[in-house]
Amino acid sequence: MSMEEALQTFFAESHELLQEMEDRLLAIPALAEEDRSETINAIFRAAHTIKGSAGLFGLDGIVEFTHVLESVLDKVRAGQLMMDADMVSLFLDCKDHVARLVELQESGATLSTDDQGKGNELVARLSVYLTDTPQAAVAPAGEASHPAPAHPTDSLALESLGGNVLDNDNWHISIEFGTDVLRNGMDPLSIFRYLGTMGHIVRVVSFFDRLPALSELDPESCYMSYVLNFHSEADKATIESAFEFVQEDCKINILPPHSRVADFVEAIKNLKQDDLRIGEMLVKSGTLTQRELDAVLAYQTAQEQGDSASQDPHKRPLGEMVVQAGIVQPEVVEAALHKQIQQKKAKSRQQQSIRVDAEKLDTLINLIGELVIAGAGVNIVAHRSGQTDMLEAASTLSRLVEEVRDSALNLRMVQIGETFNRFQRVVHDVAKDLGKEIELEITGGDTELDKTVVEKIGDPLTHLVRNSIDHGIEPADIRAARGKPAQGKVRLNAYHDSGSIIIEVQDDGGGLNRDKILAKAIEKGLVEPGIDLPDSEVYQLIFEAGFSTADKVSNISGRGVGMDVVRRNIEALRGNIEIDSQYMAGTTIRIRLPLTLAIIDGFQVKVGNAHYVIPLDMVIECVDLPEENINDGHDSNYFSLRGEVLPYMRLRESFEVTGETGKRESVVIVKYGNTRAGLVVDALLGEFQTVIKPLGKLFERLRGIGGSTILGTGEVALILDIPGLVQQMIRKSHHETSRASVKE
Repeated sequence: MSMEEALQTFFAESHELLQEMEDRLLAIPALAEEDRSETINAIFRAAHTIKGSAGLFGLDGIVEFTHVLESVLDKVRAGQLMMDADMVSLFLDCKDHVARLVELQESGATLSTDDQGKGNELVARLSVYLTDTPQAAVAPAGEASHPAPAHPTDSLALESLGGNVLDNDNWHISIEFGTDVLRNGMDPLSIFRYLGTMGHIVRVVSFFDRLPALSELDPESCYMSYVLNFHSEADKATIESAFEFVQEDCKINILPPHSRVADFVEAIKNLKQDDLRIGEMLVKSGTLTQRELDAVLAYQTAQEQGDSASQDPHKRPLGEMVVQAGIVQPEVVEAALHKQIQQKKAKSRQQQSIRVDAEKLDTLINLIGELVIAGAGVNIVAHRSGQTDMLEAASTLSRLVEEVRDSALNLRMVQIGETFNRFQRVVHDVAKDLGKEIELEITGGDTELDKTVVEKIGDPLTHLVRNSIDHGIEPADIRAARGKPAQGKVRLNAYHDSGSIIIEVQDDGGGLNRDKILAKAIEKGLVEPGIDLPDSEVYQLIFEAGFSTADKVSNISGRGVGMDVVRRNIEALRGNIEIDSQYMAGTTIRIRLPLTLAIIDGFQVKVGNAHYVIPLDMVIECVDLPEENINDGHDSNYFSLRGEVLPYMRLRESFEVTGETGKRESVVIVKYGNTRAGLVVDALLGEFQTVIKPLGKLFERLRGIGGSTILGTGEVALILDIPGLVQQMIRKSHHETSRASVKE
């Protein structure tokens, strides 16, 4: 991988880590105090990983800022600071600033004065938490049970640190000198002096448990053991080197500072190398020295070989042995075990998936679309030839092309849950600005749809969610008067229905005021006075440009700008919006979207000389137009299907199609939501793999048409917008009924 590729990977991973950080921060207020530890650790890991990776590429601005953020997070992890709502808001602002710094590096832009000022402000706010806070000293393990020596060691000058260094922050070294260490010419105190060059010996505790009776004492033998409290910035291997010449004769145990256990755990989590064993992780993290590992492995090997001198009836794993021996803390071994499990899972995932550039995937989909069109042309030629072999080959080709198409489209299918989760931040920020307490409930997050649709649905959803919080959810005092809980609820839901995906934005607020909306529409000339409209059409008026019933304008909404853009963006995705609302009870905005914008199964029909395609998922059945409707003078808009009265539309009249009329007219029964309707056509041409081609800007607002496709003959067929046509039929029928009642 080149440096440029590695840098792009860093940018992508940073965005993922920052999103994880935001999700975790937003989850904290709902967690009990005892359940926050893992979430806070995950936030710290995200900041630490970004800082470390940025350092590899020399991105000093990111490193410096995240270092300050990491320092505060470290205090939170250690329990020295409480994560309250203000701190969550501060960390969210810091996350946004880090994201901004990453974006600037990614685009090659320079840091603006505003960005620099924002960074300085955040550093100042973070620095408030970095002032010295009192902390109780923790006595080193084991010292409480052993009294301090009555007399200090003669030749050892113990330097007092005046309480600036806590015992909890120091190394703990226990050494049991061998009996012959003096005979071999080594002075134990010289080792202590050498340690003094690496740091400060805070305390020495002597043990005399091996001292024999006076009559058996050998003046040339050493019976002493010591425990040292040692403050040093040196690593474990360097400290161990002080005992290099006595290692063979002594028992040495070096424990890191207790407060650094978290550092060793973090070091293990950040190990990049795969397939490391537990012992290798402990050595690489600095928790275990190579000598200690070799000694433990030798003992373990002796166990396996059945050495009678060291055989243990219970053959224990290495992690358990080093913990029991007091060499490594249990938390560090647990972290190494967890890292090993993660490595195995990551390796398994790497074997199952790869990262693919989205542009390459789009190119593949386009090529498959052209293959579908070419395959349709082959089918036409095969049917014209009438050759059996050619027809069979064309049929096999069509089947394989369809399977390739479905497999390629599945590559672009993603779960909508990630998009939904991003609204946790939107709800948090808007609710804070408005002084409201809002809960966001997410369901159906595992529902899949095309990545292209997901990318384009974000902005419309954001506007709808903000609108629900501002206009929908009432202030706490009004909710209390209406018998509602003070905390409002916004719900995001997604599910599949009839080949489409439904996304719902629901709130338990005050609902839409039908009379107020209708009065405003009449005032603006959008509706004729006296016309009775169904609730669904009245609610659709809020999507008209410049329409608003807000009593006052806020920085969130109220200017009548935005809802018309929402509808336009949804319609550009070949979707539509429905609204259900109960006054004082709440509102549900339902968005219906196609699963994909690329290739669909269609049903081809013909009217005159024009070809049309209906999305196959919306087709229920096909029937002949009843005889009584053929000769009704085209005045009726309904026909009876097995006792059910359905609205219908003649496409020839709606699209003003010329050409000869077929010998008989057929009706394609389509379904949109819970509504069924009929489309009258001249001929039914059967199923057709449809490659969706967008209409040009001149025709993109064409009513009733959702796109185009190319047939195997090279002709262009229009794709029908079934939701728009069904709504048009219902609206026409309702208006005619309303006008008739007014005349009466």
